[in-house]
Amino acid sequence: MMLTPEQRITLHGFNNLTKSLSFNMYDICYTKTKEEREAYITYIDEQYNADRLTKILNHVADIIGAHVLNTAKQDYVPQGASVTMLVSEGPIVEVPTESYEESPGPLPNAVTMQLDKSHITVHTYPEYHPSEGISTFRADIDVATCGEISPLKALNYLIYSFETDVMTMDYRVRGFTRDISGHKLFIDHEINSIQNYIPDDVKELYDMIDVNVYPDNIFHTKCKLKDFQLENYLFGSKKDQLTSEEEREIENRLKMEMDAIFYGKNIENVTKEN
Repeated sequence: MMLTPEQRITLHGFNNLTKSLSFNMYDICYTKTKEEREAYITYIDEQYNADRLTKILNHVADIIGAHVLNTAKQDYVPQGASVTMLVSEGPIVEVPTESYEESPGPLPNAVTMQLDKSHITVHTYPEYHPSEGISTFRADIDVATCGEISPLKALNYLIYSFETDVMTMDYRVRGFTRDISGHKLFIDHEINSIQNYIPDDVKELYDMIDVNVYPDNIFHTKCKLKDFQLENYLFGSKKDQLTSEEEREIENRLKMEMDAIFYGKNIENVTKEN
């Protein structure tokens, strides 16, 4: 339900709703040799090290109007990184009415709202298949807020910040708040799909599926990139160095990997059976 400004003022105490966004992105590529696989892991660890991830999360905090209380960050050996931020209510720079509507959030050039007792985290997981020549990079980002603002306003920037072949997103509103009469409110804004917070030009690039549980305020969206250009997925190899048969085999492996992640199940390699 959508609350008017007058209704928001008459809440009993602080808005106790907890809104959690989990954003998972996957980058997939073909690494033919062990050396290429190791080079890919090194590249990812350099591109998405703890310092850069901290900058990304600081921008997320700015977008949702948070004050960073504490930051813990770590680059792991042999690979991966984590950043955790504890955040609290930040200053209100502006409160546009569209912040309560289903629409994509801003890129990191404006603070839009306030929140309290919240956190933002990111963990990265570079890995590779032991024999199939496929390497993947996964980043898991969680934004949890208390109060009126929805972390979905940071989604546009998160998509912008990562090169993404497959995305899965979960949004859930938990707990309740009360009006002055004691009546419980289990959600304070209208939402029918996470897709409403993704810009149209981005949605055009992906196949998307929703799985939503409206009575429980649980929303799930997964996305897979439509356009496939083999040269964009070769790490250490060049397309003009491949035979037509090699191109088909590599393309099949890559698409099979993306489908497996998108549908959440292992998919057999049909070319091996033929």
